Amino acid sequence: MACTSLMVGKAATTDGSTLLARNEDTGSGTFDPKTWKVVEPEDQPRTYTGVASHRTYQLPDDPVRYTIVPNADPSQGVWGEAGINAHNVAMSSTETTAVNERTLGADPLVCYQPAVGEPGQPGYKPEVLGGVGEENMPTLVLPYIKTAREGCERLGALIEEYGTYEVNAIGFSDVDDIWWFESIGGHHWMARRVPDDCYVANPNRLGNDYFDLADAYGEQNEFMCDQGLVDWMKEYHLDTTMELPADENEQFRGLPRTFNPRKVFGTNDYLDYIYNTPRAWYMQRTLSPEGPCGGPDPQVGPGDIDLPWAVKPAHKLGVTDVKYCLQGHYEETPYDPYGFGQDDAQQGKFRPIGINRNSETSILQIRPSVPEAYRAVQWLSMSDMNYSTCIPLYVNASVVPDYVDVKPEPDSHKFYWAIRLIAGLADPEYLTNFESIEGYQSSTLAAGLAHVAATDKKLADLAEQKGLTTSDWSSPAITQALDAANQEICESVKAQTTALLGQVLYVRTCHQKDAFALSDR
Repeated sequence: MACTSLMVGKAATTDGSTLLARNEDTGSGTFDPKTWKVVEPEDQPRTYTGVASHRTYQLPDDPVRYTIVPNADPSQGVWGEAGINAHNVAMSSTETTAVNERTLGADPLVCYQPAVGEPGQPGYKPEVLGGVGEENMPTLVLPYIKTAREGCERLGALIEEYGTYEVNAIGFSDVDDIWWFESIGGHHWMARRVPDDCYVANPNRLGNDYFDLADAYGEQNEFMCDQGLVDWMKEYHLDTTMELPADENEQFRGLPRTFNPRKVFGTNDYLDYIYNTPRAWYMQRTLSPEGPCGGPDPQVGPGDIDLPWAVKPAHKLGVTDVKYCLQGHYEETPYDPYGFGQDDAQQGKFRPIGINRNSETSILQIRPSVPEAYRAVQWLSMSDMNYSTCIPLYVNASVVPDYVDVKPEPDSHKFYWAIRLIAGLADPEYLTNFESIEGYQSSTLAAGLAHVAATDKKLADLAEQKGLTTSDWSSPAITQALDAANQEICESVKAQTTALLGQVLYVRTCHQKDAFALSDR
């Protein structure tokens, strides 16, 4: 399993933005080069066939422009992962999660099964098509939704109809809300709204620790689910609550009105202890240092499986706070794999957040104080987050800058490959290269923030001078200005990344095994 998600509600950010972010990671021993893509309505397929599922979908005829971060090699499908559409709705898809055996036994996954034998012959079994999966979720959902809530509704309807072949969590956000969608078994799902004044740190584990069935079946202010969830839970005796509350008002159709989905549907095993929970612990330790996970002697350790899902931060957060969390490797703890002079038995004990198989990271920012035409920014990082930076890309664009137009073949002139080369060269001497890497990250992030502020001002001035509408994405003049802005910041980051590559290459070359101290003579 892979990926780490971090979401921050609008009342917990410095400028009132919603922040929806995730590291996309590959499985052990694999690496997937990623590219950035703008999908125009005319390029969106009307008929789409999943590579893993073999299922063909007929899609609506009214898509809008959207961005994604697909695989550079499309042979295994799109794998769009993260993007924002022309309605300023963001989607991060997916956080691979897991549910327990009781849940999968009650609602098996819908996996592709090839035909066995020949029709009309003994033992013949027809082909079984697979359900919806990470490979195709953004393609099937993102171009057709106008709010984060609609994202949950559309994806939920697809899973109810076709099923899913894997268990996933998906984030949706707009200028007001962030919703966290979790699939449960093959056909069921639930979603919870992230509280405005909280952040949610979610590793590869079913995260939601509280659910209100009455709200999900009623007003849906904070919770949503498929409308067959209660009957299914009752039929298969999935509720694990020891006793119902005495007050009848606290029951809902024979189940507790509120329950902990993590305990009912989720897993609780050794993999959670070493692979999942420590990442949530570290992010809570970082963003809420006065909480139970913080300090030199934390009250709660990295293996505590009952960490809260939503937590208030110690201070309001911005893009850089999210970025540094998502590159975390347990700094200032005994578990840091780069720790110096620490107990070797503890180093590298837990799976880090920033990891060699990060493919890309997107911090999807929807800003309320900025006109709709340039409200949304996709802060894009590629490859290992410990060595990478984030490039702020305005999503109301029509041109993909060459630097993030990545191909499958290694090329140091492309963002993904440059960072992966830097990571491979610098990692063996991390402490020697640390100052250069930290300086690169700090300077590029600062330049990115300054670039966004300057671009916003340019766009406001341009709109005033030419009388342009800024209430939607329809102005070609604004799109062209944003294309230029994206190209400008990519060129700036490319120059600094190339310089860093030269620095770490020098260090690594000086320390090769065939080095010799005396000069030739």
